[in-house]
Amino acid sequence: MEFTKNFLKDTSWIARNIEPLEIFSLICILNSIKKRGGRIFILGVGGSAATASHAVNDFRKICGMDAVSPLDNVAEITARINDDGWEKSLVGWLEGAKINPNDFVLFISVGGGDLERDVSVNLIKAMDLAVEKEVYTGCIVGREEGYLYEHADYPVLIDVPDNDAITPYVESFHSVILHLIVSHPMLKENQTKWESINE
Repeated sequence: MEFTKNFLKDTSWIARNIEPLEIFSLICILNSIKKRGGRIFILGVGGSAATASHAVNDFRKICGMDAVSPLDNVAEITARINDDGWEKSLVGWLEGAKINPNDFVLFISVGGGDLERDVSVNLIKAMDLAVEKEVYTGCIVGREEGYLYEHADYPVLIDVPDNDAITPYVESFHSVILHLIVSHPMLKENQTKWESINE
């Protein structure tokens, strides 16, 4: 029972300590990308890959934005892993998509990558490519020491009080923040199903 109480207490603490301005800044740039007809590429690995896929659905269906996740095309991404290696797989995919300054790359990650520890290097290399191509970037991560938070134009930090549970907390708040973003009046175009039924 104590674990359950503490988990919920920490969840409340995290929600109160996320910086709203970081999220709003991300919403504003996404609105700008939308207005000029740019694309949003959403990248994540592991559980974050599933969250990225969910976010693609919401950005397309709710916000009317051209969104895509490289990990959704299992044939291409595994071919690139096989031929080019895991570290270069996302770079090759983004190069194939011909990303340009009209686009936006959003990274979903727990730790945000670490070169020294050899963690999420494929995301780090994708960030470097986006910077090289002068594409705006954003991230939603749980560590401000991570590579993505340090290099993103529009970073959002999920501060976690318990390092023994950083992954479940951060992955949970990925969804909370992304649902906040797609529900924001600046981006939302279409009503979600149950809300339309209840009107």
